[in-house]
Amino acid sequence: MSEQSTDLRETVRRRYAAAAVQVTEGGTACCGPQAVEVDESFGATLYAADERDTLPAEAVAASLGCGNPTAVAELRDGERVLDLGSGGGIDVLLSARRVGPSGKAYGLDMTDEMLQLALANAEKAGATNVEFLRGTIEAIPLPANSIDVVISNCVINLSTDKPAVFAETFRVLKPGGRIGVSDVVADDTLPPQQRAERGDYVGCIAGALSFAEYRQGLEAAGFTDVEITPTHPVADGMYSAIVRAAKPRTV
Repeated sequence: MSEQSTDLRETVRRRYAAAAVQVTEGGTACCGPQAVEVDESFGATLYAADERDTLPAEAVAASLGCGNPTAVAELRDGERVLDLGSGGGIDVLLSARRVGPSGKAYGLDMTDEMLQLALANAEKAGATNVEFLRGTIEAIPLPANSIDVVISNCVINLSTDKPAVFAETFRVLKPGGRIGVSDVVADDTLPPQQRAERGDYVGCIAGALSFAEYRQGLEAAGFTDVEITPTHPVADGMYSAIVRAAKPRTV
């Protein structure tokens, strides 16, 4: 990894560590924790009220994503699901409920503070079919062909090695497995320099792929049936998007 990539990863880690600490230390017994301040295009408001109301307040407050991947992944009873960059655990806890006791939801995060917050949230929620892993999304600490569904919420954007993320995601999925990801995607006509001008790297903007680049990256890793559907704008020429793709049943 280059020095610049290492520096960017550390910048991202520090930002999310600070967000976890803010939620943890900002909680009060009477009112619950204060949400981390983010743009209205991001965060817990992108989840339905009935979903938010079933979760620990700390999981909701720590939400920094750009969508609701659990709503589009079509999770089924008994499936094993992996959330890349799980943060405070909101998508893991929602996924665990959708897959039921016979399924399992994994959360992967590189930030110790977020992992500690997620574990506390899982305990508060009484979730027994969840497991949180420390690691990076470029080197997933799970065996090949072990996961039915991979989800992620505005995290792939933050990676400085997206081909590695796509390759690792493909590796851990079972044949016939699928991804349901929320991420920020740029117009094909918007060059990287202009993407960077619209926001910093940790704000999910500067690292965004274009629609064509995202599709090409997934297909190069082996995915088929790639669909990228914009949902709402987050900056000029940039959108939160739902990304779906599948691993062929025969590879």
